[in-house]
Amino acid sequence: MNIRPIKNETDYEGALQLAEELFDAQSGTPEGDTLDILVTLIEAYEAQHHPILPPEPIEAIIYYLESRGLARQDLEPYIGSRARVSEILNRRRHLTLEMIRKLSSGLGIPSEILVQPYDLCKPVTS
Repeated sequence: MNIRPIKNETDYEGALQLAEELFDAQSGTPEGDTLDILVTLIEAYEAQHHPILPPEPIEAIIYYLESRGLARQDLEPYIGSRARVSEILNRRRHLTLEMIRKLSSGLGIPSEILVQPYDLCKPVTS
């Protein structure tokens, strides 16, 4: 097999197709070695051309709640009163460092996600 660098989307698609064909290759065989090399090339190309950005903090919290069947009130020990939880989830107020620490240690939401900047909603004026 002729393995070469992935330089564009056509090369990338071809590498993905070949990796799929070799997916069940046994480790330590020539096919398995080829798959290992392809995976390394694909990961490097994806990291540069298709990076996966971390989720926005409020979206991450909402996803966490939904995926675990939790309600907004379950955030009260970490964020504060029901009104404060509402302000945070409705993007009327930013998370504080203390809230981030509590959410991270109590619920396991990575602090790297929670400390990212995010926009607040602009108040509606008439």
